[in-house]
Amino acid sequence: MKNLKSQFLLFLTIISSSFFSAQLPTNGLDVKHYAFNIALNDSTNVIKGKAIITTAFTENENNIVFDFVNKNADGKGMTVFSVTKNNENLKFSKDAQHLIINDKGILGQENTYTINYEGIPADGLIIGNTKNGDRSFFADNWPNRAHNWITCNDHLSDKATSEFLVTAPDHYQVVSNGREIEETNLSENLKLTHWKSEVELSTKIMAIGVTKFAVNNLGNVEGIPVSEWVFPEDRDNGFKSYNYSKEILKYFVKNIGAFPFEKLANVQSKTIFGGLENAGCIFYSENSINSKGVESLMAHETAHQWFGDNVTEKDWPHLWLSEGFATYMTNLYLEYKYGKDSLNNLMKQQRIQVISFSKKVKKPVVDSSEADNLMNLLNANSYQKGGWVLHILRRKIGDDLFWKSVRTYYETYKGKNATTEDFEKVVEEVSHQDLKTFFKQWLFTSGQPLLKIDWKYDQLTKKVGINIEQKQIDFFEFPLSIAFKNGTEMVLKTFNIKNKLSKEDFSVSFEPKEIMIDPNVDLLFEMDVIN
Repeated sequence: MKNLKSQFLLFLTIISSSFFSAQLPTNGLDVKHYAFNIALNDSTNVIKGKAIITTAFTENENNIVFDFVNKNADGKGMTVFSVTKNNENLKFSKDAQHLIINDKGILGQENTYTINYEGIPADGLIIGNTKNGDRSFFADNWPNRAHNWITCNDHLSDKATSEFLVTAPDHYQVVSNGREIEETNLSENLKLTHWKSEVELSTKIMAIGVTKFAVNNLGNVEGIPVSEWVFPEDRDNGFKSYNYSKEILKYFVKNIGAFPFEKLANVQSKTIFGGLENAGCIFYSENSINSKGVESLMAHETAHQWFGDNVTEKDWPHLWLSEGFATYMTNLYLEYKYGKDSLNNLMKQQRIQVISFSKKVKKPVVDSSEADNLMNLLNANSYQKGGWVLHILRRKIGDDLFWKSVRTYYETYKGKNATTEDFEKVVEEVSHQDLKTFFKQWLFTSGQPLLKIDWKYDQLTKKVGINIEQKQIDFFEFPLSIAFKNGTEMVLKTFNIKNKLSKEDFSVSFEPKEIMIDPNVDLLFEMDVIN
């Protein structure tokens, strides 16, 4: 996901921060399949829903608890009319955020519940007009906003197959996850559209998009249909802007593995984010078609299809496994297309962003302190620093082992959830290196090396004497490259830094007049002083 700050901050002023609170689920559910029947209309924002949910259980349960927002004082939220199992009515109750069903869950068995409800979504399904004035309905579930409009186990660790059966006025088109199974005209100028995903998804990446669309089918990449869905008024510009999709997809399929979902639709939408990586159905902001950075945005969201969507972090503190990966995979795609200088410039920009953030927020990348406000995790630690960690890792183990590690990690955890420790274990096994210190310092320690460097050239001995001091509290271990230059003459020296102070004298055949710290942009660090 990429974030548009102005839209995002406005959104946060409307929604209470506690709304995004989340912990690993303790309700004992292991949902196997969702079928959501959703009825939309043009006269009101009330939706009518029927959720058919099949779930197993991780332990015996005396009550069945789903996430589902109740109708609030403002009239928004969902009213449940009935809950049945095997055609028998069950008693139920609700609190502000949950539906509690009076039924037992037994380990080793599966239950199927049918929940009938209606209401105006408090969030999660954005109902309104597009920038061109057409009415629209767009799911915007990330991170745990799905339970505002669908009954579910709204945590990224629980994945299930899913289907949406949307009944809406027949002037709308519907796009969703998976494959389109049916489109049937009904009486009273209504239309039923049925999409089904055979791939298990977490609720954060389930989606429907309903409005008037212009649709362009771009063809297939390795058997995967690729399409563009844009507002009709934006047809020409939209089709041109989203035309990067096949090229981006080819790059990631070649370097990571087969595309994990049934199709790839690129959709102009009303998402509050710059882009939202719904599985096989990526939503981009309304104005993305006019963005100079649309190629980078599309690469980021497409990379998420592998990392974040199919291999999903087990819990929110490990968000960098999604956002950091998507950030660096984007950088690698741009390096492939535009060259090494493009990568170096991106890494320099992102280094500045990481350093700036670290001066305000003293937290590590793997951050367990934001369980009560998940949106705060959309920061430079999760994105740019996560990407930088992968860049440093690539430089440490080399390109071949880096890509082998990425592919092995994906193959090992595709369709599953993973933690930072899981990724570390894969890289250690592939590279045959002990990386405990590496992962601890870059991901579980806040900040980055802050360096003071003093150097002097002795004309008599023709030696350079250099002192490199780490000024931060927690000392890092890393190689530091420094280029010593005088006009066209240059020598590149690498120092292995471990302690607070490193000293070294070495011979140079010419008198250096200047030095360049990290000339190849290999290290995340900041400078205190150069003397």
